[in-house]
Amino acid sequence: MEEMKVLVLGAYGLIGLEVSKALIKAGNTVVALGRSADHGRKVLPNAHWIGTDLSQMTGTADWLGHLEGIEAVVNASGALQDSPGQKLSDVQSRSITTLVAACEQTGVRKFVQISAPGAAGTASLAFLSTKGEADDTLKRSGLDWTVLKPGLVIAPTAYGGTSLVRSIAAFPFVQPVVFANSPVQTVSIADVTGAVVRSLTDPALSRRAFDLVETESHTLAQVILAVRQWLAFPAPLRVIDVPPAIARLLAKCADAAAWLGWRSALRTTSLQVLAGGITADSGDWVAATGIAPRSLTETLIDLPSTLQERVFARLRLIAPLLILVLSLFWLASGVIGLVFEADAVRVIEDDLPPLLAHASVIGGSCLDIAVGLALLFRKTARTACLASVGVSLLYLGLGTVLTPELWADPLGVFVKVLPAIGLSLAAASMIDER
Repeated sequence: MEEMKVLVLGAYGLIGLEVSKALIKAGNTVVALGRSADHGRKVLPNAHWIGTDLSQMTGTADWLGHLEGIEAVVNASGALQDSPGQKLSDVQSRSITTLVAACEQTGVRKFVQISAPGAAGTASLAFLSTKGEADDTLKRSGLDWTVLKPGLVIAPTAYGGTSLVRSIAAFPFVQPVVFANSPVQTVSIADVTGAVVRSLTDPALSRRAFDLVETESHTLAQVILAVRQWLAFPAPLRVIDVPPAIARLLAKCADAAAWLGWRSALRTTSLQVLAGGITADSGDWVAATGIAPRSLTETLIDLPSTLQERVFARLRLIAPLLILVLSLFWLASGVIGLVFEADAVRVIEDDLPPLLAHASVIGGSCLDIAVGLALLFRKTARTACLASVGVSLLYLGLGTVLTPELWADPLGVFVKVLPAIGLSLAAASMIDER
């Protein structure tokens, strides 16, 4: 394709990152936009990064300074539902509406919008209605636009829905599935990136909307079992159809976790989308391009399935539970220390003055509670994991000085301390730094 300067929104997300790579490989200059420019430079150093939150880009003037020299825009951004400090309507509708106006004002002509099957301004689900509002704004504009609506995207990178499917497929022994019979059509990330690149230059795709899905439809259970087989996990002893009420309860927990900064793919919106199915018709795309999207089988054949994919899937499955257990451990340790302060003081009262002994117990308990609370918040969780290692070593050192009889059973000491340190380090490695 002819060299262009392209602004890509959501540039380190599942679709945005692969699109950016494809555009750069084709000789284009990519100006990449994401929440964290620092993280963006780590994953894609050969792009020019803009660090900003789309929910703050709700005025035309917010965009003008970023469109200088830009010839095309690809919107690969999106969100599932409202989160703290971030309204879905701002991210998916208002910010894109103002961007379209800014493009018209500055002379940017080409705009490729990544939407979703079923997106429409009249949709009952906010995720689909806000996507649809942005689509409609673009269609009413004077820009040279193309709207692409991919189904469930399967990619080498585990992110969002792809990450959720892999984690569920990693469940040991049995295979739990909610809405097992919901119809699903997938699409390879390679087909999505190819469609974006082609849309930027092919006049036949101008001012048209296309669904991007494989021809065949599967049940959700079939998709998860296919991914499980691709990951080379043993076939499940049985498939368990999880009651929707249980799945909704887990989704509500994930919604609550979002207010602590965690971004889980298992949200209420995800379940609502799955309940309705993810289906579309790619006939218009095939007629316009002569290219049929890959089937699920073909997509999985093209993807690597190595030890790292299996390890990630299993770790992703247990990460929330591990962090929650660590948090409860430190909170319980602190609360128990405060409740049974007198008993704890008696252990060290022969080695410390009474006032210092009481202060040590109360201070240590408060420190434990602080670590436990910090583990609950995503922004502080990784630091809290490392702090828990330091606190464990600190207690071990103080215990050695104040109660040397602790080492009468060295094996017992290590059995008690090393697992806590190991779990904390494991949890730290699982936490996304973005």
